[in-house]
Formats: sequence, structure tokens, C-alpha cells
Amino acid sequence: MINNIHSTTTLANGVKMPWFGLGVYKIPEGKEMITTVQKALEFGYRSFDTAALYQNEQGLGKAIHASSIPREDLFITSKVWNTDQGYDSTLKAFHDSLNRLQLDYLDLYLIHWPVPNLYKDTWKALETLYKEKKIKAIGVSNFQIHHLKDIMKDANVIPMVNQVEYHPKLTQNDLRTFCKQENIQLEAWSPLMRGRLQDNPVLIEIAQKHAKTVAQVILRWDLQNEVITIPKTTKVERLRENANIFDFVLTDEEMIAINGLNENLRAGQDPDNFKF
Repeated sequence: MINNIHSTTTLANGVKMPWFGLGVYKIPEGKEMITTVQKALEFGYRSFDTAALYQNEQGLGKAIHASSIPREDLFITSKVWNTDQGYDSTLKAFHDSLNRLQLDYLDLYLIHWPVPNLYKDTWKALETLYKEKKIKAIGVSNFQIHHLKDIMKDANVIPMVNQVEYHPKLTQNDLRTFCKQENIQLEAWSPLMRGRLQDNPVLIEIAQKHAKTVAQVILRWDLQNEVITIPKTTKVERLRENANIFDFVLTDEEMIAINGLNENLRAGQDPDNFKF
């Protein structure tokens, strides 16, 4: 049951991961980062998603250490950036992230993008770190079905999570079905499509019926589709509002209506055609 902010899903290896968390992309390092995380912790958030690219791992680490919440009650994700991919460089990048966060282990570590000719060696490094118990779970981000199949061909450990762009305009049905079949948990980045869905009449009508915001309806839709969601914001009111999605349920008809908004439209880069 997904009925509160601490509700978890169980990954393929038995690790429990919260269904809901905070993405910290573009939150500036320093005071703003620390304050945002501290507020989120007050509101019950326990899962935080960062990356080497975001350059704010240090602030997240400071906020964690300043809180009284036990480390085992938190779920911390980071990612290896494209320029650090490859076996040895990934091992180094991981330890650099861990040092910035001032943590002994990560709950989840992801390959940020499927860099051609590198992501398989990168995956081997993640498997090594997983075997050494430096990471509780390992996964990927922005991987299409063909990337996943390629990794799975000779992987010793199958990715446990695939974090992808996912929102009502990009429902990724085939990928979602494939991940479900393979017991890979799908996770949504940019679940609100960078604010571009606020004026959608279908979403507005559903939101009014439930006395909720469009953002709350989308985040609830994620959860009812069994997709982990990590909306990002630095606004205190939004932090509170985003987390307030456990007191209503979308009907089957409403879920179908939202699913029907799909246009295979991306707000971010195409994983088969990115230049970074």
C-alpha cells in the first residue's frame, strides 16, 4: 500500500526504497541546498536524489549530518557522470561522491546516461562496489530497452532501478512494461515536465474534482502507475504540497484519461541522441 510519505517498494534484491522523494537537480550548493533538505526532512521526506553533475552533494551531506534522523532511515541516491564513465574512473567518481556526502555507503548509485562504448564497463564497476557493500542497490538512468538488454546480456547483477523522464506527455509504456517484466523499478525524473502541464484542461478538471493541484494529481498518477517519483523544488510551500498526495486516489477512469495525454514528448534529451 502506498498510503504515506514513508511507503516503500521492494527492489529486486530486497532493499526497500521510498516511493516518493526529493530530486535536488539545480538546487544551488550551500545554504539554499542545506535549508531545502532540512525543510524536506521536517515534512517527512526520507529519499534524496543527487548526482555528481549537480555539484550539491556536499550540501546534502551537511543537511543529513545536521539532522537527528538515523542514517538507516534515509535513502540517498547519486549518479556517475558521463565524463567519469569507464571501470576505474567510475570507482574513483563513486568514492569522490561518497567523500563529498561524508557517508559510509549509498543506498542507490546510478549510471547517469548510457554513454556508448562505456556504460558496460561502468556497470562492471557498479557491480564491484555493490559486491563490496558500498552500495545497497545499483541501477541506471535514461536507459532505453535496447540499452537494458545490452547490459543484461553479460551482467552478474541486473539493474534494480531505471530512472527516466516520465510524465503524462511521455508515458514510456513499452519501457514500463519491459522493466516490470524484468523486475526493474521505474523511477520518474521531471515528473511535472518542468511546469509545462499546469494549463492542461484534463489535469485541471481532475485536480478540481479532488480539490488538489495539477502537480499533486500528476504525482499521484506516478504512484498509482507504480513509478517512484522525485519532484524537485526549493519552495517550502511546494515541498509541503508535493508530499500531500496520500489522502486521495485517482479513479480508473481518471488514470486512463491521464495516460491518454501521452505524445511521446520529451522535455529533456533523447537517450539515443545526446551530446554530453
